[in-house]
Amino acid sequence: QVQLVESGGGLVQAGGSLRLSCAASGRALAGYFAAWFRQTPGKEREFVAALAGSGGSTYYADSVKGRFTISRDNAKNSVYLQMTSLKIEDTAVYYCAAEPRGAIRMVDAYRHWGQGTQVAVSS
Repeated sequence: QVQLVESGGGLVQAGGSLRLSCAASGRALAGYFAAWFRQTPGKEREFVAALAGSGGSTYYADSVKGRFTISRDNAKNSVYLQMTSLKIEDTAVYYCAAEPRGAIRMVDAYRHWGQGTQVAVSS
């Protein structure tokens, strides 16, 4: 079983940057897809970015493409989300997920989830 713990969230002004971290324990993440999703109150959880187990292919939601970068450090068993040029609409709880069985952009595909970290972007 894999446990995921997110960190790095906080309050930032629009245009600023944040780096989210997702630390895994229980088993190595290497070789498995990992992803970030986000959710705001009253809305469904939505796909943000995913990274192939090999660390090669990356996938992004159109809303964050060019501003966010997903990466991983297998030696630290961690996945990261570098967020730049943040917008107010990026405000959400961000969740790390791993090991999908199905479409990588679908919430229901993922077996393992973290507890989330809050990101708030102010004007």
